[in-house]
Amino acid sequence: QVQLVESGGGLVQVGGSLRLSCGASGRTVSMYSMGWFRQAPGKEREFVAAVSWRGIPTYYADSVKDRFTISRDNAKNTVHLQMNSLKPEDTAVYYCAATLGIATMKVSNYNYWGQGTQVTVSS
Repeated sequence: QVQLVESGGGLVQVGGSLRLSCGASGRTVSMYSMGWFRQAPGKEREFVAAVSWRGIPTYYADSVKDRFTISRDNAKNTVHLQMNSLKPEDTAVYYCAATLGIATMKVSNYNYWGQGTQVTVSS
């Protein structure tokens, strides 16, 4: 089992920045590919970013490319999502997820999920 706990969400103005963190515990988390997903009210959960167990390669949704950066520190069992130039449409609950498979955009490929952290971008 892998336990994931997100933190760092909050309220930010348009154009601001937030850094989300995901703390992992349980099995050898460094062997897992990690992803960030988000879900806005009334919408399906969608892919944001992913990183393979080695830290590269990384993948991004087109909507966040060049604004968000995913990174991981295997020594500390943490994954981060640096979010810059935030927009109102980035408002959602953000989830951290882990998979033993390759890093992908598919929700169904991830076996473990955190409880989520709310990000609200005000205009």
